[in-house]
Amino acid sequence: MTPSDDGPVDADRLRVVPANEASCDDLDAIFGTTDAGHCRCQRFKVRGWMWRDTTLPERRDAQRDQTGCDDPDAPSTSGLVAYLDGEPVGWVAVEPRTAYPNLLGRRTVWTGRQERRDDDGVWAVTCFVVRKGYRGRGLTYPLARAALEHARACGARAVEGYGIITPPGREITWGEVHVGAVQVFEEAGFAPVSRPSVRRVVLRADLDGTDHGVPED
Repeated sequence: MTPSDDGPVDADRLRVVPANEASCDDLDAIFGTTDAGHCRCQRFKVRGWMWRDTTLPERRDAQRDQTGCDDPDAPSTSGLVAYLDGEPVGWVAVEPRTAYPNLLGRRTVWTGRQERRDDDGVWAVTCFVVRKGYRGRGLTYPLARAALEHARACGARAVEGYGIITPPGREITWGEVHVGAVQVFEEAGFAPVSRPSVRRVVLRADLDGTDHGVPED
């Protein structure tokens, strides 16, 4: 099916559900066979270099196990799926931060921060995927808001994102911005925690009222 229009998405036409309530075929449709389809959201899940150490079928099967797709009674899931007029169009990965072993040692996450890395109460939003044909319509914004509310409902104390600054006028590829643009997180209610590199900003929404934001200059 092809998109019916290419303008901003009307929220009334959008439904976001835990990925275990989606079908595996719907996930396949969102991820496609290029860019995101090669990773299958395993970048932060797999220790080492996933392209060397795993095959695409292994990554696809791992994602199916992690999401519990086609199993509405699954006890947990690794993300959310968005539907536009019933058509699967988007994905966001959100889980406890400890579910991402390849995230916990990254300099671009921890530079300038002192806290326990094994805190299951802190969740992380690590990946957005918008299906080809639906990109550029602002779908990551409602996905970020839904991820925050899903984590809240699951008992998270805080939720983090690892956003990329997107310079005005510069074309950004999915490979650069799959972690989410800074403005997407800010619009959802996240605030900067640290700036470990020129373009990377760690953002956080504290659901227990604690303020971990970066002091103003």
